[in-house]
Amino acid sequence: MRLLIALSALLISSLTWAANPQVRLQTSMGNITIELFAEQAPETVKNILRYVDEGFYDGTVFHRVVPGFVIQGGGFDRDLQQKKTHAPIRNEADNGLKNERGTLSMARTSNPDSGTSQFFVNLKDNAMLDHTAPTPRGWGYAVFGKVVDGMDTVDRIAKVRTGAGRLNGAHSVRDVPSTPVIIERAMRLDEDGQAD
Repeated sequence: MRLLIALSALLISSLTWAANPQVRLQTSMGNITIELFAEQAPETVKNILRYVDEGFYDGTVFHRVVPGFVIQGGGFDRDLQQKKTHAPIRNEADNGLKNERGTLSMARTSNPDSGTSQFFVNLKDNAMLDHTAPTPRGWGYAVFGKVVDGMDTVDRIAKVRTGAGRLNGAHSVRDVPSTPVIIERAMRLDEDGQAD
C-alpha cells in the first residue's frame, strides 16, 4: 500500500512538473527561480519561454524598482536601451490568478493587449492590479508565475538605491536603480532543478 501511495505521489509530482515549467534568473544580486503557470496562462508562458530560449533576457536589467510595490525588468539592456521584441500577446489577466506577493505578471502599456517581454514581480499583494472586468480600465495585469526560490534576492533588489534615469536615452523616468541590477542569464530548469 505504501508503495502504491509513493508511486501515486511521484506520478502527481511528474504531472505537476509537466504542467509547470521552471525558469531560473541568474542576476547580479543572486538567483531567482520561477514556476510558470502553463495551464492558467498558456499564451503568456509560451511567450516568456520563447524569450528565455532565445537568450533575450540575458544582459537585461531590472529597470524599475518601487519598494513595497514591484520590481520590473525584461525589456532594457544595461545601457537602458530597449530591446526589439516579438509582437504583443493577448492579456490573460482573466485567468483567476491574483497579483499576490511573489507572483510575476506581464507589464504592459494602457492597451490591455500590449505585453511583450517585460514582467514584474509583486513585492506585496497588489489587488488593484487584478482583473475585474473586460474593459480597458478593468483588465488588470496577467499573472503567469511565482517565485519558488530566491524571494530573498527579490527583496534585496527591492532595497537598491534608485533615482531618475533615461530609457532609450530620451524618456526620463524615476525608480531606476543607480547601479544596474542585471539579469545575467535566464534558463529553463529540468525536473531535477538543473539548467536544460
